[in-house]
Amino acid sequence: MDKYDLIVIGAGPGGYVAAIRGAQKGLNVAVIEADRVGGTCLNRGCIPTKAMIHASSLYREMQEGDRFGLHAEGVSYDYGKICDYKQETVDTLVGGVQQLLKGNKVTVIEGRGILQQPENGVNAVRVGDDVYYADNIILAAGSKPASLPVEGAELPKVINSDGLFALDHAPENLVIIGGGVIGVEFATVFSNLGSKITILEALPKILDNFDKEISQNLKMILKKRGVDIHTSAMVSRFAEREDGSVTAFYEEKGKEQSASGDYILVAAGRRPVTEGLFADDVQPEMNGRYVKVDDNFRTSIPGVYAIGDLIGGIQLAHAASAHGIRAVENICGSSDSQNVIIVPAGVYTDPEIATVGMTESQAKEQGIEVVTGKFIMSANGKSLITKEERGFIKVVAEAGTEKILGAQMMCARATDMIGEFTTAIVNDLTVSDMLRSIMSHPTYSEGIGEALEDVHGMSLHTAPRPSRR
Repeated sequence: MDKYDLIVIGAGPGGYVAAIRGAQKGLNVAVIEADRVGGTCLNRGCIPTKAMIHASSLYREMQEGDRFGLHAEGVSYDYGKICDYKQETVDTLVGGVQQLLKGNKVTVIEGRGILQQPENGVNAVRVGDDVYYADNIILAAGSKPASLPVEGAELPKVINSDGLFALDHAPENLVIIGGGVIGVEFATVFSNLGSKITILEALPKILDNFDKEISQNLKMILKKRGVDIHTSAMVSRFAEREDGSVTAFYEEKGKEQSASGDYILVAAGRRPVTEGLFADDVQPEMNGRYVKVDDNFRTSIPGVYAIGDLIGGIQLAHAASAHGIRAVENICGSSDSQNVIIVPAGVYTDPEIATVGMTESQAKEQGIEVVTGKFIMSANGKSLITKEERGFIKVVAEAGTEKILGAQMMCARATDMIGEFTTAIVNDLTVSDMLRSIMSHPTYSEGIGEALEDVHGMSLHTAPRPSRR
């Protein structure tokens, strides 16, 4: 009988982190993975996308070198080599995760794990013909791209992000269904490479769950780079054309419109991978399509936990990792190490976008009186040196106490800098607390200090406004 203290189903950013933390806590751990360790994020999501954004952004910057007095002729790209670079990055990180699991003595079981009914009070997982047992099980099977339930969705050239990564060439003309994070990041990649991009978004604005100003600014920047954006555009069907291209038909302002491309990328969200995860006689309590859990990620089945994209909410790799750590700590009876409620989010467009906590409008909807500070990054020395496009840093604080409630950033290195605000919110820091730190000059992070000072109307590099002191 193969018996473990902990079995983790899925070796993505939630699963492999949970497995390693369990081993560090002294547990005998196995992780079950049907594909490569690292999950979607590492193999077909976060990492390959960001690698392609980096490569394509360098190509665009080379073409714009005249801004810095640099001139280059015959600048071109080799898409095959871009894909090789992307894959090399992925393979290096996958190898690193494999070594971490091995070094922490985590048993890796290849195959698809299916949760079984407990046997003699012990939880069980089937992998092929074999059954493995554990006192505790963490479900970390992740998610997959969602499809659209419309006519023509099965056409070969209607693809998801996995299909786009599999292409050996950059599409000359790409229609993207969805203006969320996935959609705008792929629009960034391929518009940088010169592809004609059309985005069709069903909601009133792209990045609809972000601050309104972020959505508006990004739309202007993408349009400036030639991206055609249609919002409140509800797709009704796809059709193949005689020339081999595909067309998306959609309704906009009460009229049927169409957009055609070499391919149509469906980037309309992701669905949890629950199919085949449970034996026929096993069914945890669900919250719609997601597995229902309590604050410590326990399901309705004793000794079984679920984390990451399986449970809904914020579908981000670092959120899944935090869930996994919290679940393991609960199993081991130790205290919480991370706040799993305050989760920063980033979008790797150019400029980058990052947010954490509440926006001003969200605070007001909850009846919280706030004060805000904002700094336009065109007055930041580092931004001027690198000729960044329009951007800003905005901070939201509770009126009276000035406790930091949230921050929204759209500027270079935003995804790196948002951690400062995350730390502030988790630790109940105030504007004055954050202002005790000196910012290096010249840096993008000086904008953080300026936004904080602006809460008091005292930003040094912003036009004066009445002091709030």
